[in-house]
Amino acid sequence: MSHRLILMRHAKSAWPEGVSDFDRPLAPRGETAAPLMGRWLGEQDFRPEVALVSSAVRTRATWAQVAPSLVGTPARFEAKIYNARASTLLELVRAQPVSTKAILMIGHNPGMQELAHGLADPEHSDTEALRRLARKYPTAGLAVLESESNLAEADMRSMRLVTFITPRFLGGVDED
Repeated sequence: MSHRLILMRHAKSAWPEGVSDFDRPLAPRGETAAPLMGRWLGEQDFRPEVALVSSAVRTRATWAQVAPSLVGTPARFEAKIYNARASTLLELVRAQPVSTKAILMIGHNPGMQELAHGLADPEHSDTEALRRLARKYPTAGLAVLESESNLAEADMRSMRLVTFITPRFLGGVDED
């Protein structure tokens, strides 16, 4: 079986006055997009064994909207994911138990885009998905990467980008 890493950018957030970046809630469009993406994950049978979720309010809220479609997937809220660079995110992936075959990570840009693009081996990835990923990683966007190797051994250019799906592809709206 392939090992799978699903990287999701949080759904669209609001910018209420006087609220810190960390505490920003989801915007109405985010509350629509997150369950849409969760349903798609459930329908594809992309069942993660664990969800690593940034501890920021908007990522926790995104998980709350996705989780009903991934019943039984435990979540771990990780402060290190908040505004992390790709290298930090990759360290978190590598730190999971060797037996872990599927991980969902919900985080922030630019780190999520940098990690997805960096892990994707251009010679073995879906060319169109890679092109879209390089251009823009909208809120609630999902990159699905696979490898025959253990996720603890994940490294740059070591995985196949299988798909890059955004809310627009499912009848929703893509947001920055």
